[in-house]
Amino acid sequence: MAFAGRWETETQEGYDAFCKVLGIPDDVIERGRDYKLITEVTQDGKDFTWTLLYPANAKVTNNFTIGKEADMETIGGKKFKATVQMEGGKLSVTFPNYHHTSEISGGKLIETSKAGSVVLKRISKKI
Repeated sequence: MAFAGRWETETQEGYDAFCKVLGIPDDVIERGRDYKLITEVTQDGKDFTWTLLYPANAKVTNNFTIGKEADMETIGGKKFKATVQMEGGKLSVTFPNYHHTSEISGGKLIETSKAGSVVLKRISKKI
């Protein structure tokens, strides 16, 4: 149940480059650069609800069970199927254009997204 809670972005590295690789428009990148993303996670064993709260009241909620294919959605509204795995305490999933991992380390939520050689690393604190 380590992931459960409400998390707020403290720091992020590689934001601009990662967004550009995904084709996000410059004005959207600019608006989101300093936004403190809120991540809400509920966990019941292997069942998760993972909600991301973005600027302008945009939000994305994905429900999944570790090891089972689930219907997922990106912030851009793209729907896809993916299977979230848990390996060594890390959640791992492949989105359409990148691979994402989440882990708890030192009481922080550490999220790493990789699109080719471009990496976005976001560290969030529990609130």
